Amino acid sequence: MTTPSTELRNDVEKQVAALHAYSDRMVAELGKVIVGQREVVDELLITIFSGGHNLLEGVPGLAKTLMISTLAQVLSLDFKRIQFTPDLMPSDIIGTNVIEEDHTTGKRISVFMSGPIFSHIILADEINRTPPKTQAALLQAMQEREVTSGGKTYKLAAPFFVLATQNPIDQEGTYPLPEAQKDRFLLNTFIKYPKLQEEEEIVERTTGNVAPEIKPVCDRDTLMLCQKLVRNIPVSRHITGYAVDMVRATRPHEPGVPAFIKEQVAWGAGPRASQALILAAKTRAALQGRTNVSCEDVRAIATPVLRHRLAPSFVAEAEGITTDAIIQRVLKEVPERSKA
Repeated sequence: MTTPSTELRNDVEKQVAALHAYSDRMVAELGKVIVGQREVVDELLITIFSGGHNLLEGVPGLAKTLMISTLAQVLSLDFKRIQFTPDLMPSDIIGTNVIEEDHTTGKRISVFMSGPIFSHIILADEINRTPPKTQAALLQAMQEREVTSGGKTYKLAAPFFVLATQNPIDQEGTYPLPEAQKDRFLLNTFIKYPKLQEEEEIVERTTGNVAPEIKPVCDRDTLMLCQKLVRNIPVSRHITGYAVDMVRATRPHEPGVPAFIKEQVAWGAGPRASQALILAAKTRAALQGRTNVSCEDVRAIATPVLRHRLAPSFVAEAEGITTDAIIQRVLKEVPERSKA
């Protein structure tokens, strides 16, 4: 005889199994266009099903834009690309009020003309090439899912994602993102060069006449149900505690932190990092068809969650110590909490 709790658990397990199937199909569709880069694809899917934003970094030519536009096709979502340049204005992103004549009364009225921010997936291409004033136009949208123009607030349609790109080289004439804005990105994904066989396949695919046909796998309503499902997955207290311990261990002024943190970190991650670790760990487990979130899920997602939330000290920069190296050392130093 099944109890209500057993039925509820079984129902969640069936939904997670369906989410896992969606994930596999999405990876297969993306694979028609994107060769390799499985780790990047996984982090993008974690971002989407978590309902967060992602900051992708990689040298030119690694298909960042193609990957994001293809993802929008697979999800059947509206997609807009904004090329960030030094002369881009906030109104170019949000929209602006224009004066129009009302033909019935002959009076002039102010009408809001919405900008490209009013879309489901926003590709903020080379986001660090525009001044802070324009970068800040995304802050309210990324956090509150709304924008303000002319004293009025306009809600953005759900789901809403900002997938921004940065070029790690050619930094002349760029404007580094402020820490408050970087903290709003759930993950910071690094895209590496393809392997030899992958690069050969890329060349073969892209120098012919055959264009792959991308089939939608998931629609807007299904995606939002999946996002709700992810948040409903329970997490044990010792897993939450492990994530919080890891984040607190990155703060140099926190009592009891490892000695190397005080020397190599100027400031550590805030509470958003703890939230991001747990939410991303839940999503990772769900995308693999599991309802149990483990400490391994937290460790697996720790680097893209934390790398943009730590500031290396002058000593670390002088010695060439990266944030990724600091995070790997934190993972070794912070023990799991007891399940008791």
